[in-house]
Amino acid sequence: MNLTKEKINNFTLLHVEGRIDTTNSPAFEAEIEKIHQSGEKDIILDCSEMKYISSSGLRVFLIAQKRAIALNGKLHLCSLQPAIREIFVISGFSNIFRIFDTRQEALEL
Repeated sequence: MNLTKEKINNFTLLHVEGRIDTTNSPAFEAEIEKIHQSGEKDIILDCSEMKYISSSGLRVFLIAQKRAIALNGKLHLCSLQPAIREIFVISGFSNIFRIFDTRQEALEL
């Protein structure tokens, strides 16, 4: 897993690359928590290069969403690969998250 962070408008964009699984989900969760603790409440997770997500990775997404709601913030997901999007649909997570086809669409709301 590789995470790249940048600030675009009011959002902190976190580009997720590689696999999110049991070995690296704690680091992923820590990075999102660090963003929230720095006072940022609006996050976009760009998943265009995320190749795999396990149930522990899904748990981190859910924790991030709950935290964003508690902060009255936004958590947008964008650019999910078809296989990853299917996991979100099958798990019911597509009903929990705002999922956008492109980064630009995620930035506009």
